[in-house]
Amino acid sequence: MREVTIRPAQVQAPRTGREITRRLRRNIWLYVMVLPGLLYFLIFKYAPMFGLIIAFQDFKPFKGIKGSEWVGFEHFNRLFTEPDFLNILTNTLILFGFNLLFYFPVPILLALMLNELRLNAFKRLFQTLIYLPHFMSWVIIVSISYVMLTMDGGIVNAVLEELGLSKINFLLSPEWFRPTYIIQVIWREAGWGTIIYLAAMAAIDPQLYEAARMDGAGRLHQIWHITLPAIRSVIIVLLILKIGDVLELGFEHVYLLLNSMNRDVAEIIDTYVYTAGLKQGKFSYSTAIGLFKSLVGLVMVIAANKLSKKFGSEGIY
Repeated sequence: MREVTIRPAQVQAPRTGREITRRLRRNIWLYVMVLPGLLYFLIFKYAPMFGLIIAFQDFKPFKGIKGSEWVGFEHFNRLFTEPDFLNILTNTLILFGFNLLFYFPVPILLALMLNELRLNAFKRLFQTLIYLPHFMSWVIIVSISYVMLTMDGGIVNAVLEELGLSKINFLLSPEWFRPTYIIQVIWREAGWGTIIYLAAMAAIDPQLYEAARMDGAGRLHQIWHITLPAIRSVIIVLLILKIGDVLELGFEHVYLLLNSMNRDVAEIIDTYVYTAGLKQGKFSYSTAIGLFKSLVGLVMVIAANKLSKKFGSEGIY
């Protein structure tokens, strides 16, 4: 019998400085392309994190960070004992729930419908129309909504009046704030969100659809058994990232819809930070709120990622 010799696995020797230099020279233009993005994150994302220490100080602009008095967790204690904090946190979580429940599935559905279109000219036209609102600012989106929903000549109330129904004060009514908010979010962002899903669908092997058609599967069965499983990993990654923005709804949109009549349901953490930080000059307090938001987002991302791995998905790391 022939003797089999088992050799130990070869350990790759560490690269020498000369090899590293040669590799840098060979890929120099790739590193040059990466450099602007790297500098952006270093200058505008990581360097400003030094300023987070004012969350633990009674920061005075004329004294600076070094001269300001340390107060520890006083601003965090104030935040959690603030009478309006529970209401503001509830409003933020409700709007996030609206985003997750109503907005998140819409780009998936739009991508599935676009993927089923066979006429390329109509497909490109439809894509352009649903992408267009993304390039409008929230000021324009809210202004268009104002013109449509106002009680004084608004087209929606004009149609209601023609149908014999009473007018609705969409802009000042607290119960209509959240529906108006989520409809505007879907209108502006849903089309742009389809890009990633369409890219994932383009990578699906066409032979899978051909085999399914030969087996008698219709379009709905092909979507359910081929398309959705193929893009499941993309959906999970985007869902995890969305969960990380649980307290990050964006200031501009909500602030433009905010008024004295709907403040009880429209005030969220972002608008509260603006009021406390810029209008009232409480820089340390507003920084403490921002740090709290970031920590909550980090914890949610880690928890969602672990949960996705527990159910057999890859997650984001």
